[in-house]
Amino acid sequence: MKNLNYTIFGSFILIGLSSDPENQIPLFVVFLCLYILNLMGNTLMVITITFSTRLRSPMYYFLRNLSFIDICFTTTTVPKMLIDSFSSVKTISFIGCVAQMYSFISLGGVECLLLAVMSLDRYVAVCKPLHYAVIMNEQVLFLLVATCWAAGLLNSLGHTVCTFQLPFCQSNLINHFFCDILPLLGLSCSDTYVNEVLIYTSGGSVIIASFMLTLLSYVFIILAILKIQTSEGRHKASSTCLSHLTVVCLFFGTAIFSYIRPISTKLQNQDKLIPVLFGIVTPTLNPVIYSLRNKDVQAVMKKVMHKIYELRSCTF
Repeated sequence: MKNLNYTIFGSFILIGLSSDPENQIPLFVVFLCLYILNLMGNTLMVITITFSTRLRSPMYYFLRNLSFIDICFTTTTVPKMLIDSFSSVKTISFIGCVAQMYSFISLGGVECLLLAVMSLDRYVAVCKPLHYAVIMNEQVLFLLVATCWAAGLLNSLGHTVCTFQLPFCQSNLINHFFCDILPLLGLSCSDTYVNEVLIYTSGGSVIIASFMLTLLSYVFIILAILKIQTSEGRHKASSTCLSHLTVVCLFFGTAIFSYIRPISTKLQNQDKLIPVLFGIVTPTLNPVIYSLRNKDVQAVMKKVMHKIYELRSCTF
């Protein structure tokens, strides 16, 4: 029985965040609320930017894409987790596990790269304001976003193919609330050295390269802000970057802590909470963070919400 490959049964069993039945209802309520807030906040952001003539700058083009990614990112894991809250056996099919892992890694990679591109946009806006409209034209914006998607999808494809070619004979119990690469490697009875190298080279490169590009962009941004003579000018320049920098710190901090560590330290129960932060909590907070200090977004959002309220009143 020890050498049996469990993938022939066509399913895995997810242990979830907690195996204690008493925790299922509180966890369901918390994550249902987070998911609803995520859908409402990011959908409102997409609608606001799409239909507003006031929000037509490249920054909002990237922000709309980020909100769309955040909706998809949480949808890959949260609905399944909510359904499993009321299931005694939290099964997921082999194909479903492949699709979930591929979607989670690809969307996480796209978000990493998009955040780096957004920092580059802030660099051009602050350091080269007179050439901003020329440099960040529509063709460049489309190319940058398309590159983020292509790189994220290809990076995830490599991880997914290499992971699911392994024989899973230790168990079919995944010690997580979704099909993540690290718990799956722990189920394999073969050598996972190549997979671990791929995590550090390919996956690590996406995270670290994106983070370093972001860090370098903000070094130049800070230097440029310090050269501005008036306090009003410094405040205006810094306020456009502070929201993005907050999101970057939240997302990259948790992502690096989760994946860029020695493999032996990653399969602990407490590490299941880290993907909750960058895969659920951060995408939920992003619309709040970006709209909190942005008066243009707040003003347009109020108009959109007012129109929605008027339409609902008319239907009744």
